[in-house]
Amino acid sequence: MKDAVSVDSKQLLAEARQVLRAEAQSVLQLADRLDASIAAAITAIYAHTASEKPGAVVVSGLGKSGLAGQRISASFASTGTPSHFLHPVEALHGDLGRVRRDDIALLISYGGETDELIRLLDHLKRLGVPAIALTSRRGGSLGKLADIAVELGAIEEACPLRLAPTTSLACIHAVADAMVLGVMSLRKFSAEDFAAFHPGGALGRKLLRVGEVMSFRVGENAATAPANLSVREALARDKPSGRRAGALMLVNEQGVLAGIFTDADLRRRLVQFADLLDRPVAAVMTAHPKRIRRDALASEALALLNQYRIDELPVVDEADKPVGLIDVQDVLALRLVE
Repeated sequence: MKDAVSVDSKQLLAEARQVLRAEAQSVLQLADRLDASIAAAITAIYAHTASEKPGAVVVSGLGKSGLAGQRISASFASTGTPSHFLHPVEALHGDLGRVRRDDIALLISYGGETDELIRLLDHLKRLGVPAIALTSRRGGSLGKLADIAVELGAIEEACPLRLAPTTSLACIHAVADAMVLGVMSLRKFSAEDFAAFHPGGALGRKLLRVGEVMSFRVGENAATAPANLSVREALARDKPSGRRAGALMLVNEQGVLAGIFTDADLRRRLVQFADLLDRPVAAVMTAHPKRIRRDALASEALALLNQYRIDELPVVDEADKPVGLIDVQDVLALRLVE
């Protein structure tokens, strides 16, 4: 059995903090060193991916740079810019067929001398595909051959041996993120677009609109009734098929929402009035109820349901006319609350 290693937790914490400070400082220094080449790279990527015949950003790198490239490609794709990762070795053995003439390449190599990337770049030039190099220096082989070279400059690794790619990778990720978000800005990528690209994730769910998630829709499985009817007459209008809503929306002569009468209201009023069914529904409904527009966020609906401790919320259009009903089960099903 090996001897137990003595662990100095305070020393480990101090070293961990030093790594973060070193990487953060390098990124800040790099921000000041950036020049017009990054703007040129962003513009070129946008031009090739937003044209009438849009291409894709083909990201490539080897080793740790390749792993960074996979994440960077995914970030482009998730923000509306078509992209895929191409392994440089596999590209030289058949996968070059994944590249189209309308594409643009982003080649990542801190040292700028990766043989496989330089050979790949040569083939890309033959295809007429422009290439952006993300590298430490323009004077390196990759930087000189690329159409645009975004220079990172000399970066000291946070590794105690100054060998393992650490700080340089943090800088590569940061500069690539600036490219991704720059193209996203030119593309005018909206919150609605983001939700469309992230339908299954928590971020996407938070951007869903009320009109997309409400399960009760007027004309389908939800009803409205004039507010001048009796309770009996109003309830007779509520004959939805399938799952039944727990509330009936009442409207005035112009079709504007005037009130809501819930199952809970019915139970409470039956205790109060023996002749409830023959009373005017306007006298027992909740007048001027809380409501929400169909283009509001589902998270806003959840906030209203929680704030006022209600289970049903009428959904209205721009003219304040009911278009549906959202209930607490609709928003809970989205798992908006972690």
